[in-house]
Amino acid sequence: MADNKHYITQVQENGNVMISEDVVAAIVTHAVLEVEGVEALHTRKSWSGKNMEIAIAEDNSLSIDCNLVVKYGYSVIDVAKAAQNAITSAVESMTGVKVTQVNVNVCHIARQ
Repeated sequence: MADNKHYITQVQENGNVMISEDVVAAIVTHAVLEVEGVEALHTRKSWSGKNMEIAIAEDNSLSIDCNLVVKYGYSVIDVAKAAQNAITSAVESMTGVKVTQVNVNVCHIARQ
């Protein structure tokens, strides 16, 4: 794996399973966009044009930071909490990896 991506490695009986951080990012994206009140993921200049950061610890646990745009009229706190729960549930169920924290940064409010 010559690219600069990080992988979650799970040792199996017949070899290793490696899950790219891109796969985790896709899971996060799909999960968060299903949350009522989320308009979109937001790209921040300070994160080099990314809308999320994924940190893989040595024990393969994950820490996820993401930026959201919330629809006008929705409770920012309620939407952020729902996004945290959706992200944690989706990533853990699809990868089998523990999510230790999900930090949600609400960057913008979108009028419909």
